[in-house]
Amino acid sequence: MSASSVLKQPGLIAYLISRNVSAFASQVQAVTVGWQIYALTHSAAALGFVGLAQFAPMMALVFPAGHVVDQHDRRRIVIFCQFIEMCAAFAIMTATWTGALAPWGIYALVAVFGACRAFEMPAQQTFLPSLVSASDFPRASAISSSLFQVVSIVGPSLGGVLYGLGPAVCYLVCGSAFAIAMLSTTRLQLRFPARARQPLSLVSVFGGINFLRRKPAMLGAISMDLFAVLLGGATALLPLYADNILHAGPFGLGLLRAAPALGAVMMAAAMARHPLKRNAGRIMFLSVAIFGVATIAFGLSRSVPLSVVALMVLGAADVISMVVRDALVQLGTPDEMRGRVSAVNMLFIGSSNQLGEFESGMLASAVGAVPAVVIGGVGTLVVTVLWMRWFPQLAALDRLDTITAD
Repeated sequence: MSASSVLKQPGLIAYLISRNVSAFASQVQAVTVGWQIYALTHSAAALGFVGLAQFAPMMALVFPAGHVVDQHDRRRIVIFCQFIEMCAAFAIMTATWTGALAPWGIYALVAVFGACRAFEMPAQQTFLPSLVSASDFPRASAISSSLFQVVSIVGPSLGGVLYGLGPAVCYLVCGSAFAIAMLSTTRLQLRFPARARQPLSLVSVFGGINFLRRKPAMLGAISMDLFAVLLGGATALLPLYADNILHAGPFGLGLLRAAPALGAVMMAAAMARHPLKRNAGRIMFLSVAIFGVATIAFGLSRSVPLSVVALMVLGAADVISMVVRDALVQLGTPDEMRGRVSAVNMLFIGSSNQLGEFESGMLASAVGAVPAVVIGGVGTLVVTVLWMRWFPQLAALDRLDTITAD
């Protein structure tokens, strides 16, 4: 089935709109919050508190959220979360317009948003396996990934442009986008088998972790991505590279920031037309190794074009790994467990991005930017070799469309 035929699957367009319009609103809101809190406080610490205010409730709620997602109507959970996000955006828009906004209001907004995302993201990640068949899942996942990468490029850029019109305009756009996402979610017709209710308990809440311990291929895919991104967090040092090493200026920084997403879009588009047929596990290991090599190449580069190409290759390799991981997680998990396993996956991915930025920054301050990036790339290659030995089940994975939740 071609990519255009996959898009004709009932509900898939509504899902793509809901997921990506909501992600677009999140990107614009993140840019707006950063600019606005700094304008109000002129404090670098305040920027850190914004990240903490969003990350803390997400961390605290992610495991209970997975339990709730597996016990209740997932579509209604997403609709409710997007409704709350819409209301929060419009509330802070009003406070901005009236001049009543204080820093605590921004912290409250991002805390509410973090709590909503803890429930929304695991629930939303369970939708795709219910909309397309296993044979169409890799192609549909690639289409979804390509659109998400486009949003990752357009969202921050447009957020910066909109901020020139005033933060209230940004929040108006965010609230409207959340409303569109919510309406698109209401149009989804999802069919789930009847699930037996389980009481809230430690066994149920942490059921996703227990399940992954019994699935070595799935655990290997998630954990390898965690450590690869944790060690290869070169993107955190892009401002330093653009200024001190490549001497590229603001325009060059923009190119560097866009390069991974551009490479990811190109690879996702290619995979939507030509999905993986065989040897998915080996290809995933190869893609992570390429990710490490591209990280080393970027670290050693003194040329802006070469650095951009290295980052594009890095982004393209990451998409291959992500498509294989998503197929394993969503197709290899029984429906009654998908919320909890998706919550663990979300926690791993979110933690790797944030901790990877922290690791890169701390290591760069200790040994310098170039050694830090190169060490991270070498570490990614070491992880690839070790994971091939420790998780032979992942290396033996062949066809994605034959993955079943046994």
